[in-house]
Amino acid sequence: MTPPPDNRRDPAEHYENFPVASWLCPPRLRPPIAAIYWFARTADDIADEGTASAGERIAELEVYRAELAACLSGSSEPRRWPTVFSPLAAAVRDFALPAKPLFDLLDAFTQDVCKTRDGAGYADRAELLAYCERSASPVGRLLLHLYGVGDAVALQQSDAICSALQLINFWQDLGVDVPRSRYYLPVDDCRRYGIDPAAPATWAAHPRAPELVAELCEWSRGMMLAGAPLVHRVPGRAGWELRLVVQGGLRILDRIAALRYRTFAVRPKIGPLDAAPILWRSAWM
Repeated sequence: MTPPPDNRRDPAEHYENFPVASWLCPPRLRPPIAAIYWFARTADDIADEGTASAGERIAELEVYRAELAACLSGSSEPRRWPTVFSPLAAAVRDFALPAKPLFDLLDAFTQDVCKTRDGAGYADRAELLAYCERSASPVGRLLLHLYGVGDAVALQQSDAICSALQLINFWQDLGVDVPRSRYYLPVDDCRRYGIDPAAPATWAAHPRAPELVAELCEWSRGMMLAGAPLVHRVPGRAGWELRLVVQGGLRILDRIAALRYRTFAVRPKIGPLDAAPILWRSAWM
């Protein structure tokens, strides 16, 4: 399987809801944030892009994991992914990035491959959140480390924001994910609405699917609002960027609601017309 780093795509080719190392970010933090982004983006591509088999993807992720371990130890120059691990090594050296969140991200990407291969979904919301703790929360914790914020309350709020963003992305992408055998609707929630969790091909047409999506969106909104006070803890321009991230996630939920929660059929996106309300709400947080 050919890895993407030496021919990596521009971030614009990946639709992202939220900014990455934007102009609001303090200039000295842009290189480590970009390094973290490309580390995660490349691993996600290994797990999700192209035509490789599940076994090939897992094997490639193991090679990637070994290169991460070498990067963290400073023992050798990167071989397979130099455009990923050279900047990451600099970020580790200059900012003492913790190792656990980086390895947690790789665990999540490996889990994605396994879940696709075995066709299993998530039994309940607790299991889905446990996945988000490895796939989303590590990024927030790495950023907080860069901002010099690390108390227990801030970490909890960051986890809530990051998990909410991940969940919002799931409900936004249902029409894209389900055909690719990525099942994030919790099994027990499906059953409560009379939706057969073992028949994903029937989900889009089920008359109660929008009700289920609406409930999951409200769950995600509550989580986002629980974490939102963190914007007052992150210093300077980074705190304002976090306000935009929070309000961007909430705006996606508004877009989903405007579609009457029919995201199996239409994928909502944030566009230029959303800029003014996002900025206004960010200013009033």
